[in-house]
Amino acid sequence: MADGTISVTHLAEQERYRADLADDDMGAVEVGYIDYTTDGDNLALTHTVVFDRWGGRGFAAELVRQVLDDVRANDRRVVPVCSYVVSYLDKHPEYSDLVAS
Repeated sequence: MADGTISVTHLAEQERYRADLADDDMGAVEVGYIDYTTDGDNLALTHTVVFDRWGGRGFAAELVRQVLDDVRANDRRVVPVCSYVVSYLDKHPEYSDLVAS
């Protein structure tokens, strides 16, 4: 099992970003996700989950970072509802421009 970088997939029809880790034997293994709702160009990030088996490896922070990068690339804004996302944004002011006013 690789213990490296996750890849994040946007599942727009489910209003979810899924984080996967490459597994040499099984392909990709889901390690967590972020759920959101939309209101125009705003994404309300409502829930961040990293499954217990994968906790403590920094995957939640990497997932949030990749989601915020995708939001920026698509000229959208976020409404941080999830407490983890709020905490992440407090620690990473470089993403403060993405927070909807």
